Amino acid sequence: MKPIYIAAYHQSAFGKLFDASVPVIVERAASGACREIAIDASAIDVGSIAAACNFTLNEQGLLAGLLASVPGLESKPIEAVENACASGGQAVLSVIHKLQLGLGDVGIAVGYEKMRDAAGKMDGKLVGKVLGYFSHPDEREGKVFVFPHLFAEVMASYLAAYGATPRDLAAIAVTEYQNARFNPFAQMRDVALTLDIAETLEGINRCIVDGLPLKTYDCSQITDGYASMILATADGLARLGLRPSACVRVAGWAQATDPLKKFGRDVLRPAGAYRAMRCAYDMAGIAPAEVNVAELHDCFTVMGAIGTEVIGKANPGGGAQYWVDGRADVTGECAINTSGGLIAKGHPIGATGIAMIGWASWQLLGKAPKELQVAKPRHAATFNIGGPICASVCTVLAPPA
Repeated sequence: MKPIYIAAYHQSAFGKLFDASVPVIVERAASGACREIAIDASAIDVGSIAAACNFTLNEQGLLAGLLASVPGLESKPIEAVENACASGGQAVLSVIHKLQLGLGDVGIAVGYEKMRDAAGKMDGKLVGKVLGYFSHPDEREGKVFVFPHLFAEVMASYLAAYGATPRDLAAIAVTEYQNARFNPFAQMRDVALTLDIAETLEGINRCIVDGLPLKTYDCSQITDGYASMILATADGLARLGLRPSACVRVAGWAQATDPLKKFGRDVLRPAGAYRAMRCAYDMAGIAPAEVNVAELHDCFTVMGAIGTEVIGKANPGGGAQYWVDGRADVTGECAINTSGGLIAKGHPIGATGIAMIGWASWQLLGKAPKELQVAKPRHAATFNIGGPICASVCTVLAPPA
């Protein structure tokens, strides 16, 4: 295996991109990553681009062609990938695989999502419908908002199985909203959320599905945004004028996929997620105890709890308590979602997996905002999922040597 390094990371502010078209978004993402290290796009050998709603909301296919429209990227091996909400993580793995195959030494992964209109408004029912396409057809009937409904069921199962409370899970959202206040890229920077507000059914905080415990503040955001990352081998870094000793290394990575249908499998202990995370740790040659920075796919608070268990920071059923005890805080045993997570940072689907890895790399480089910077970062783990805990992309990052 060739060592793979993160040469550059770039992202937009998450929230609203207003009248920016998809071609403009793709160009901004690619050019922005190149500007981070003052290179021309022609220095990039391979690429991958991710989005989930490009057909259904943007009426745009062949995204690889848009990336190849960036001057310097024409005629390069580029592909578009879609793995639901794990599309961004899949784009990073796609680039890594190309570099490992010897197709080049420098690659770019781009992810974006444009979910709102030119005025920054969203059609909630339409978004709910198109996101529902990433579930099994047999599990959509009778569900207006398919994914909140499916994860409301997961949340109810988690509470029943482990004796956790809705207030325990609300602690995850409260911690993330607090973190988002200091992240200049976060969507929900101006919301002061308390446990009492997150738990009380009033105002905008309502149960998403009657009879199930999921509330508004348990949910991630509908978000526009993009993220981009340049990855390179050691030879690629040399060509870019960068030193491995100054770059974060992608020490381990893995991907696994469980059946799309939620029914009939243990979604509280998703086999694919555990397998992918274990394989990433094995490749990196470290144990979970050596990780003190993590970015998890908390599309809903219950996934913040389950994700904490997947990365090995809590036993099954102990993930929520890990947050309640403050162990996921910036100063805790493992600082989780210091970015604000999907719940408060935002969830531009195709960009999410790239943004997780990018933010974690900033932590290892000491580049996070001072209020969010972990004092002595060791290794970082990321866990990106797609669908009803179906597709899982996991990475382990090592700090500069």
